[in-house]
Amino acid sequence: MENMCLIVTGTVGAGKSTFIRSVSEIDVVDTDTRATDETALLKARTTVALDFGRLQFSPGMAVQLYGTPGQSRFDFMWDILIRKAHAYILLVAAHRPGEFRQARQILAFMNQRVQIPMIIGVTHTDCPGAWSEEDVLLALGFMPESNRPPIVKVNATQRDSVAEAVIVLVQHLMQSYAA
Repeated sequence: MENMCLIVTGTVGAGKSTFIRSVSEIDVVDTDTRATDETALLKARTTVALDFGRLQFSPGMAVQLYGTPGQSRFDFMWDILIRKAHAYILLVAAHRPGEFRQARQILAFMNQRVQIPMIIGVTHTDCPGAWSEEDVLLALGFMPESNRPPIVKVNATQRDSVAEAVIVLVQHLMQSYAA
């Protein structure tokens, strides 16, 4: 069986753990613990190492989904997880523009380590103050349209929405190999 390793990364509260829980066909392995720093202002629990889920694409192929912690103090886990990845999705909470800078830092971190296909997943688009997909791309530094990664709206609580994002990521990966 062939396993495809996909990373789900992003800032705290962007929906990484929920994304994996929504689509995994196995019980998700997580390392959630009580949030004790400024993260506690956003949510009660946070990932400190990784989340792991799995999705069977066909009898001969499974997608392994690894979620990273959102805090930069756990960037050693970003480093460990991204090095064996085939592709990744960066989740960005559209309603928290104050965190776009950290999302750019995560992108830079990942791109310093690997050159693999990636897409942007925009979450929380239904919240007050949510930025448009176009504005999120600009805030992340993707100016020329020809150099932009695919972008998808994702509701991390809805299995179909998450599955669509995974399909877009896998398609982007396959197109990159074909090019």
